[in-house]
Amino acid sequence: MEIGMGRESCGRLDVAKTREWLVTNGIGGYAAGTIAGMLTRRYHGVLIAALQPPLGRTLLVSKLEEIIDYGDRTYELATNVWSDGSVYPQGYQYLEQFSLEGSIPTWHYACADALLEKKIWMQQGKNTTYTTYRALRATQPLTLRVNALVNYRDYHGDTQTIWSMDIRSIQGHPQIQGMKIQAFPDAAPIYLLSDRATVTPTHNWYYNFDLAVERYRGLSDRENHLHAATFQITLNPGESVTIVASTELHTSIARDSARQQRQHHEQALLQAAISKNKTQPAPDWIEQLILAADQFIVDRPTPDFPMGKTIIAGYPWFSDWGRDTMISLPGLTLCTGRLDIARSILLTFSKYVDRGMIPNRFPDAGEIPEYNTVDATLWYIEAIRAYYQQTGDQDLLKQLFPVMQEIIDWHCRGTRYNIHVDADDCLLYAGEPGVQLTWMDAKVGDWVVTPRIGKPIEINALWYNAVRSLAKFARQLQQPHQDYDALADRIQTHFAKFWNTELGYCYDVLDGPEGADPTLRPNQLFAIALPAFGSADYPALFTLAQQKAVIDHCAQHLLTSHGLRSLNLGHPQYQGHYGGTQLQRDGAYHQGTVWGWLLGVFAIGHFRVYGDAAALQFLQPMAHHLLDHGVGSLSEIFDGDAPMTPRGCFAQAWTVAEVLRAWFVLSE
Repeated sequence: MEIGMGRESCGRLDVAKTREWLVTNGIGGYAAGTIAGMLTRRYHGVLIAALQPPLGRTLLVSKLEEIIDYGDRTYELATNVWSDGSVYPQGYQYLEQFSLEGSIPTWHYACADALLEKKIWMQQGKNTTYTTYRALRATQPLTLRVNALVNYRDYHGDTQTIWSMDIRSIQGHPQIQGMKIQAFPDAAPIYLLSDRATVTPTHNWYYNFDLAVERYRGLSDRENHLHAATFQITLNPGESVTIVASTELHTSIARDSARQQRQHHEQALLQAAISKNKTQPAPDWIEQLILAADQFIVDRPTPDFPMGKTIIAGYPWFSDWGRDTMISLPGLTLCTGRLDIARSILLTFSKYVDRGMIPNRFPDAGEIPEYNTVDATLWYIEAIRAYYQQTGDQDLLKQLFPVMQEIIDWHCRGTRYNIHVDADDCLLYAGEPGVQLTWMDAKVGDWVVTPRIGKPIEINALWYNAVRSLAKFARQLQQPHQDYDALADRIQTHFAKFWNTELGYCYDVLDGPEGADPTLRPNQLFAIALPAFGSADYPALFTLAQQKAVIDHCAQHLLTSHGLRSLNLGHPQYQGHYGGTQLQRDGAYHQGTVWGWLLGVFAIGHFRVYGDAAALQFLQPMAHHLLDHGVGSLSEIFDGDAPMTPRGCFAQAWTVAEVLRAWFVLSE
C-alpha cells in the first residue's frame, strides 16, 4: 500500500507541520519528524538511538538539511521556524508529494523541472538510519548539499547550552566518506557516512529552533543543534546517494540490500497476517495498520532470556508499560499471525512478576520497575488466555500456570497499594491516597486526578475474567479447579451491585471514600465486551437488556468518530480540550479527552448486543485518520470537543492494536 498527499497538504505549512512520520528499528530506537522537515518537538530527529535497548533513548542526529544547486538557482529544501517567529528556509514550498511506501517515508521535491526523491528507513536491530536521495528527473546535473545537525541528549530533554564536540574524518575505508563525532569522552560515537558524497567537517551551532508543540504542552520551546558536517555530490538524472547515521562504523554502505531487507521484513509481516486471517482480504488501511503494529514491538533481553520482547506504548515519548503491553498484545501479535512474538512477551513479563504483580512501567534510565497498577496484571492473564485460545500451547500454559496461581493468591490475600479481595463479596478493592492504579492514571505532583479508590468496574470485570481463566486452565491441566470456580461464582453473583437501576447503567466505582460513583465513563464497556464473556466458561455478568443499556448510554454521551470520551459530555468536570501545562493537560486527560483504543471494545460490544454488520463501520473513520497526525498510524487521544483534534502520541500501540483486533473480530 502507498498512502500519501500532494501539494494540498505539503504546500501548506499549517498542515505540513502537523503531519508526522515515524520509522523504527525494533530495539527501541526511532526517527521521526514532520513532513515539512520542520522541528516542532524535542522528540524529533533522524537518529534517536536506544543505547540500552529498549530504552536509553538519546538524540544523536537532529536533522539533515538539503540544498540543491540546479541551473542558475539554489533551492533550500529545509524548513525551520526560529524563536522570533521567522520561517527560514521555506523548503516545504518545493515539496510536491509525501507518501509512505510500506512504512518508508518518501518525499518528492520539485525544483524547476528537476524532481528529487528522498527516503528514510532504519536497519532492523541496529541504531542506524538510512537516508537516500535520487534525482528522478532533471535535464542537467544537479548538485546536492546536505548539512547534518547533531546533538547528544536524553530524548526527553532539550539543549540550551553549547559545547565543543570532537569531529574527525574517517580514514582507511575507501568505500565510504564520513565523520566520527564524539560529543564528550564517554559518549557513544556518532557516525555520519556516505557511499558517494564528499564530506567536510564543520562546527557551527544553530541557535533557538522554535518547538511549537512543546510550547503548546507548556514546556521549553527553544533548542540548539550543532551543524557538524556537510555532504556534497553532483547527481545526474537517475543517480542516487545515501547518507547513513549510526552508532556503528559501517565500512561499506549496502544501500540496496538494506532497503530490500526492510521491504522483505514488511512483506513477511503482511504475509503472516494474510496466512492467519483467511476470512476475507484486508483493506489497504488495515494492511497499513499491520505495518504500524510492528513499530511498537521491540527487544527486551534479560540475562536468562536474551530473546525477550516487549511493546513500546507510544511514540514519540513512551517506554514499555505493562498495562499497554498486555492490552495491545492480542491486536499487535495474535491478529497479525506473530504468535512467537506473543509467546516471547508473555515469558518476558513472567520474569518480572513480584508480589503477584507485573510492572506498570520500566523507567527510561533503567531504574527498578514501577508496580503502581492494579489492572496490568489482570490484562496479563487475559493476554495468556487469548494466546492459549489461539495456539493451544500446552507447554507455555504449564510454564505460566504457577505464575498465574501466584497472582490470584496474592490478590486474594492482599498485595501493594491496598489491593485485596473483599471477603464479603469477593470483589477486588484497590487504592490508597496519593496513588493512581487504573488506566485513568493522571497524576501531577501529589494530585491524583481520578483516584478511583474502591472497586472500579473494569478492574472487577478483569478480576472475574482472570479467575474464570484460572479455573479453565486448571481443568485443562488436570489441576484442582473447584476453588477458582467457587470464587468466580461469588464474583459473578455480587457483580450485580454495579448496576445503577435509577440511571440505567453501571456505577464506575463501588465502595469508594464517598460511596458508589455514578459518573458515566466508558470503563463499564469491559464488563460486557471482554473477549470471552458470554461463552460457556465465562457466563455474562449482565442481562442482554442491561448490556444494551450500557451500549446505548455510551453511544449517546461518550462515542465520537475516533474513540470514546473518558467522561460524560454533560458532567461538571468535563473538559473538551487537551493542552497547556502539565497540570492542565493531565487535568483533562481522563476528564473528557477521547481515547482511540476504546473504539475497538465499543464496536465489539455494539455487535454483541445488536448483532448487525454496521458495527464494523465504527472503525472506518480511523482509515481517514491515517493521514491526519502520525501518517500511517493512529493517535493516542483526541479533543472531546469538535473538531476533535488529535493529541498526545501520534502513534499509540493500544489504539492500533484495538482497531486491528476489532476489525478482525467483526470481519469474521
